[in-house]
Amino acid sequence: MRTAMSDDLLARLSLAPIQERARQADRHDGDLAQDVRDLDGAGWLAACLPQAFGGAGWGCEPAGTEPAFDALRKVGRANLALARLFEGHMNAVKLVHLYGCESLQADAFAEVRNGTLLGVWGADVPGDAVVRDDGNAEISFEGTKQFASGLGPVGRAVVTVSSDAGTELWLAPVDDPGRADPASWRMGGMRATRSGRYDFTGIRLDPACRLGAPDVYYTEPHFEGGIWRYCAAHLGAAESLYETMRDALIGRDRAGDPHQQRRIAETAIALETMRLWILRAACAVEAEGAQPDAAVLSLLAREVTEEHCLIVIGRVERALGTAAYIEGSPVERICRDLRLFLRQAAPDAKRAKAAAHLVESGALVDRL
Repeated sequence: MRTAMSDDLLARLSLAPIQERARQADRHDGDLAQDVRDLDGAGWLAACLPQAFGGAGWGCEPAGTEPAFDALRKVGRANLALARLFEGHMNAVKLVHLYGCESLQADAFAEVRNGTLLGVWGADVPGDAVVRDDGNAEISFEGTKQFASGLGPVGRAVVTVSSDAGTELWLAPVDDPGRADPASWRMGGMRATRSGRYDFTGIRLDPACRLGAPDVYYTEPHFEGGIWRYCAAHLGAAESLYETMRDALIGRDRAGDPHQQRRIAETAIALETMRLWILRAACAVEAEGAQPDAAVLSLLAREVTEEHCLIVIGRVERALGTAAYIEGSPVERICRDLRLFLRQAAPDAKRAKAAAHLVESGALVDRL
């Protein structure tokens, strides 16, 4: 159920300044700091907190599911790189809410209310992972975390750490610029996320900074089930492409051309198909007492999102012709960012997992 508080929060953020800064930020040393301040100023960072901590439960409580979905779409329309960081913040708050002890929750959520952006750094590469070594009063760490998004804007991150017992989650400060190496991120898309490498060697943390038991990170429906969040950001970017295409065709007096009309209709259908799938998955995963199998809906929604985002990209590029490839233009940038973001997190493995469940359950999708 939506609340008046969430509706008010959603209305506070203006997309225009973020959209205007997006082109300038689209570089490897791009700076999203002002955009993060805008999110904080609109109350969106704190809105992700549980209601008991002064938030609106966006992404962590059932009442906050639909507003969180709308917020991720809205930021995705303005700048997909910023949406990636906001989705990570929402995810981190949820993990601390689910698995953090009371003292860690109180400390971390107070920082969020004071404007701190959280993140989740869970990706590793073979032979390079953060590991821990037990101490007396504190735990020490060594190793680096690869593909760490938001180097600079993110103040604290939930980090996956290898141990003899399994994969652990720790909430660590990540605001030391001397440990950050953004130069390792040289992708054609999502440049402004300032992703890269962060060195944890020598960092020491109180045991209270650990979240839950080993391997709790993979608990469903919160692990794969959380895919709906970045799908919502993808949808927002696709919506921006559609609106840009439609307005450009109207401006050129080409919207009445039957070939362009077909593209407009096909793109609009793709957007609504994504919206229905993603919102259904979000509501199922974030429902009170949601069961692990609910994660399958997010896996399927991810398949729908990838397929239909590619439809949108293709139709928009055909509709606009060479204008869609002008370097630095909104369409070129959004297509470049979206194509890279769609490749996130082993899509083939996720498809296989969803298919295996469908075979095992024998159920039609409407019964899931």
